Amino acid sequence: MSPQHLLFMLAITLVWGMNFVIAKIGVGVFPPLMFTALRFVLVAALLVPFLRITKGQMGRVLAVAVTAGSLHFALMFTGVSITDASVAALVVQLNVPFATFLSILFLGEIVGWKRWTGIGLAFAGIAIISFDPRVFSHLDGVLLLVMGAFSMAVAMIIMRQMKDVGSMQLQAWIAWTSAPVLLLLSFVVEADQVAVAMNAPLWAWGAIAYSAIAASIFGHAGMYYLVQRYEVSLVGPLTLMAPVFGVFFAVTLLGEGLTSRIIMGGIVTLAGVAFVASRQASAVGEEIEQI
Repeated sequence: MSPQHLLFMLAITLVWGMNFVIAKIGVGVFPPLMFTALRFVLVAALLVPFLRITKGQMGRVLAVAVTAGSLHFALMFTGVSITDASVAALVVQLNVPFATFLSILFLGEIVGWKRWTGIGLAFAGIAIISFDPRVFSHLDGVLLLVMGAFSMAVAMIIMRQMKDVGSMQLQAWIAWTSAPVLLLLSFVVEADQVAVAMNAPLWAWGAIAYSAIAASIFGHAGMYYLVQRYEVSLVGPLTLMAPVFGVFFAVTLLGEGLTSRIIMGGIVTLAGVAFVASRQASAVGEEIEQI
């Protein structure tokens, strides 16, 4: 990878790592479903030109819109609102081993002992983190994050079967499908949305803008650009810099503490995910462009 593209990759993972902190700040003002819905409203408005129909693929597109859009982000941001951003940055990495396991069940893919080892390590690492006393009191948040990771893994399996659907086109459909669903769900299960919106400080609206523009549009488009030019086996493991940055920013900017158990569990989890990611074949390119 050229130095310029390596720096570009670094910028993408920095943006994604910071997004865990930004999301934590944002859901401290907005209810999590409202925050997620407003994020998708902005993405939908910006990606109108990419809202195109691909014949024969719209069933899969809508399925991905639900699993990778409204369901995944609702679970993830609700989980972030309950637990630490540093923990969330690590737990959501389970989408990679989840996707590998589902590919065995539904796509008939053959997985060797190295990837099975990686899957085992990833889940062992999350188990270590979960039994940390500080995390144990918020296991409901960890569970939501795990469910969000699984939802994204389901979306990855569907993405592997899609044809002739571009990254931005898919992001546009995800946003346009998820925004109204999440807005309705927010008004059903959350309260005081209008008052929150009227009184939200500018920086809280900035958190929504960052999540939509920087993390989603810039990050996704940039990753798609890179996977078109380099082997997935090279690009994939580099995405693991994102949770490392996420933990670093959560500790330095939010003042979250790191215990030895969280550090140990994080190392084991990332090692397992790296094992899985490094063994992925070209099909993973479709997954990475949607992270």
